[in-house]
Amino acid sequence: MASHTIKGLSMKPILGDFGAEVLGVDWSQVPLPEDLITTLIRIQDKYAVLIFRDTGLNNERHVAFSAQLGRLEVNPVWGGSERVGTPYLFDVSNIESDGSLVKKDTRRWHHALGNALWHTDSSFNQHRSKYSLLLAHAVPGCGQGTTEFADTRRAWSDIPDSEKPKLRALVVEHELWHSRKLASPNEYEELTSEERNAKPPSYHKLVQQGPSGEETFFLAAHAKALFDDDGKRLADTQKIIWDLIAHCTQVKYTFTAEWKAVGTLMWWDNRQSMHRASPYTEKMRARDLRRSTVIDDGPLAFGMPESYIEKLQV
Repeated sequence: MASHTIKGLSMKPILGDFGAEVLGVDWSQVPLPEDLITTLIRIQDKYAVLIFRDTGLNNERHVAFSAQLGRLEVNPVWGGSERVGTPYLFDVSNIESDGSLVKKDTRRWHHALGNALWHTDSSFNQHRSKYSLLLAHAVPGCGQGTTEFADTRRAWSDIPDSEKPKLRALVVEHELWHSRKLASPNEYEELTSEERNAKPPSYHKLVQQGPSGEETFFLAAHAKALFDDDGKRLADTQKIIWDLIAHCTQVKYTFTAEWKAVGTLMWWDNRQSMHRASPYTEKMRARDLRRSTVIDDGPLAFGMPESYIEKLQV
């Protein structure tokens, strides 16, 4: 798809109608005019992943812009990540609070390994997220900082029609600690009581509707189990989940975006995509990325009702 302009913004599509680099936003005027916010949301609905370069944003304006898109999720570990200076930003860097780089075989290093699995941010919360907005404050160098994105809309549309009814009926149990144990099984063999209490599992339909009404997968490495309409757990549930993730992450549905410079902002819709980060390496220089998360306010935001969760045969 060729580059084009929408209301003064230059669009460079990346993979058809999935992903686009956007130029022309004057980030110095944050909070942005409401008509511009409306235009950006319309563009976001279409492309699911938007990339902005050289934004010059700082924490304050990053948060202010994000808040124009909806209510922000509060970092549940605020008190342990004061380095970023606000509870509305998640510190997803390889930098400790004292400025040193994260060392291999620390709990934080192992926790970050889960980010290199295909996932959807905050799917493990019963009140799920809508948008993630990740801003670069320091990049480690060419090829060492990338994020891959997968189009779960097109992946769903390519499923044979004969298979779709049974997939629409399924419910996914999402749990943060499941993905962490997959990425680092020895480290997460035992959870601390604080970890266990902080993040119980959530339950969401496998097939959702995107902002324009189109169907899409809502899937992640956090997916621990699948259940049918009656709350019965499916046999071979992990095989089914990872077969679906493999389907969604075929080359034809994915692209890789590089964090080329400080000020790069990537804004994606968790209802329409999955993503994964490039993993930490011991030789990596400082990679300072900070994420705001906008809570979903749509009809499917709260996942399955309590009446369904109570009958689950776990």
